[in-house]
Order: sequence, then structure tokens, then C-alpha cells
Amino acid sequence: MRGFVYLLSALTVCRAYDYAQALRDSLLFYEAQRSGKLPPDQKVKWRKDSALNDKGQNGEDLTGGYYDSGDYVKFGFPMAFTSTILAWGLVDHEGGYIAANALDDARKAVRWATDYFIKAHVSPNEFYGQVGEVDHSIWCRPEDIPMHRPAYKIDTSHPGSDLASETAAALAAASIVFQRNDSSYADILLTHAKQLFDFANKYRGKYTESITGAKGSYETYSYYDELVWGATWLYRATGNESYLKIAEQLYKEFDLLYWTTGFTWDKKISGIEVLLARMLGKPLYKDRVISYCGTLVDSQKRTPKGLVYIEDYGSLSKIAAAAYICFQLADLGASSDFYRQFFKKQIDYILGDSGRSYVVGFGNNPPTHVRHRSRCERRNLITMRSLITGW
Repeated sequence: MRGFVYLLSALTVCRAYDYAQALRDSLLFYEAQRSGKLPPDQKVKWRKDSALNDKGQNGEDLTGGYYDSGDYVKFGFPMAFTSTILAWGLVDHEGGYIAANALDDARKAVRWATDYFIKAHVSPNEFYGQVGEVDHSIWCRPEDIPMHRPAYKIDTSHPGSDLASETAAALAAASIVFQRNDSSYADILLTHAKQLFDFANKYRGKYTESITGAKGSYETYSYYDELVWGATWLYRATGNESYLKIAEQLYKEFDLLYWTTGFTWDKKISGIEVLLARMLGKPLYKDRVISYCGTLVDSQKRTPKGLVYIEDYGSLSKIAAAAYICFQLADLGASSDFYRQFFKKQIDYILGDSGRSYVVGFGNNPPTHVRHRSRCERRNLITMRSLITGW
């Protein structure tokens, strides 16, 4: 789902499927994941207010944000990554959202997360990165959560550079989105982004060493790429050359040139490189993305019906995210028509080219039973059109 939504925004001009409808419906997923006090314009009507007592260790208001997957936990790290790429799609493909009549809902999806991040950032060097704990022994709606929900944070004594810098990236990207219609809010986002990046860069460490409960779900390989990712987005949001200098220095210092390419919640390397290639035009970065997309096309394993198969877990979301990177590359003039057509077929596979749709409620023979606590009654059926299997 993370890669799928913003990729659809780049495809709304195509006609093999109703991409505009798929984009609008996919945004409903984020409404289904909402925690906290729901607004009057909530479209997913079977969701109600939940977790209204979420508080920090000193009583700070931590209501809002998104539940992770089909669970009750609010994990800050994947929530931040999701917000970054949702915002990225809005920044670079606002026209697609407008054409699909989805711009307002997309902005609301981003803001639901960024409002929460502002609450969770209780001081310049203090950020709450998790509320609640994983408990798969209990199966009920979020509205009926029976257990205590502890909150966990990073600070100067318990750092988390990956978490803080990913959140900085999300807030910086979102500031570009809202600069177009709410500049005062955009300025607030940018202030928090700068503070969080400074915190991440000065007090270094992996966040799962401080918030140990996240290890089993979202432990990162390294915080190196998130630091460069955060600096890159701050450069794009501000134009301040100091952030570009940090990004390029850290890219070199951390030897990211020699990292395996890819783009997932835990691997930002190809996202960094395509952003820097776009902003700077340097062959160093562009050539790496060309190599990445070329490998996906030429030698990556495929299923019998043509899906580029990157790994077992979340196979559809992995190729959707990869496809967006390669669409970005196409925008830079590298084998543009070929890459657009090849990776468009990957999205068409998800929507139905394989013989069935993998999007709930959309297309031919879509999935009907999804693991999701919000619709636990009646055999756990979920009827919204937005959830992609494997998210």
C-alpha cells in the first residue's frame, strides 16, 4: 500500500484500468487505519473513535496517528515512511490527484500523520516513537481495546537517528505539500523537521536500541540511509545548501555508493539517489538508479504471470515502490517510454492482469478476507476497496 498509492497518482493519465478510482479508493485505507477522535467527514463509517487515552510518560496527548497493519500499535517509524512517500506523490504528481478528484483526501491522509508527529515531538530532542504493544492473542476492534497502552520515546540518552530522521523527512516533504495551500502549517512542519534532523544527527543510534519493543516488527538495518534521506528532503524543502552538504558528505562517509540498491521502509538508498539525481543532475546518482531499474527489468526473478518478484513478504508493495523509483528515473529521460510501459504493467498485474485483482473491492475477483481487527465481526470481512494484500 505504501508504494501503491503514490504510484497511482503518476498513472491517472493512463487508461488500461480506472486508475483514478483505484487511487481514490486506496486512500480509504488510511481512514480505516485512523486512531483517535475521528472527524465529521470520515468516509469509512464503520470506524469510530478509539484510543482516546493515549498519553506520553508525562501525560502528553498522543491521540491520533495511524494503527499499523491490522493491529493496535502505533509504530512511528513505518508511519513516518508512509507519510514521506504519500507526501512525495503529492509533491511530484499533484496533477494526478487533481485529475482523480483525490487531492483533498490525500492531503488529509498526510495531515492525519503529521498532526500526530507534532504531538509526539514534545521537545526538540524528545520524540515518542511507539504507543501500544503488539498483542496477537487479542482480537477485537480498536474501539474496544482492553489493554494498557504504554508509550515509548527517544531522547538524548536513548537516541534513535533512523526514527527521528525519517520523521524529519516526512515533515519536510509534507511542508512542501502544504506550502501550496496552508503556508503557516507548512512552516510549523518545517520547524519540527529541522529540530528532529538536528537531534538525529547529533545523538546517533538505532531507535530499536531505545524502543526495544519495535525490534520484532520494524528493526532497521542501519540509521545511515535515514540520515541522508532526511537531509535530502530538508534540502528539497528549504533550498538550504547546508542540508545538501550534509547529505552528500554522509552519503560518502557511510559508503552508500556501495550499498545494495532498493527502496523499502528500511532501505532508502534508491530514493535518495533518484532525488539527488533529480535535484543535482549528477551522473553519480542517476547511474546508480539506472543500474537498479535495469537489474529489475533484466535479471530480477519473475512469477509465471510476470510479476517482478523482489521478496516473499509484501511482494506487491515491494514492486510498487520500486516501480515509482523507476517512474522517477523515466522523468529524468532515461529510457523513459520503456520504463514507463514496463513498470505500468507491474501495477496492472496488481489491478487484474494476472487474472484477478489483488485490491480489495476493485476489479475482477478481488480478495474478500483480510486480516484486520477493525472489521473483526462477521468472519473478519473488510469491505473497503483500499487494502492491498501483503501490506
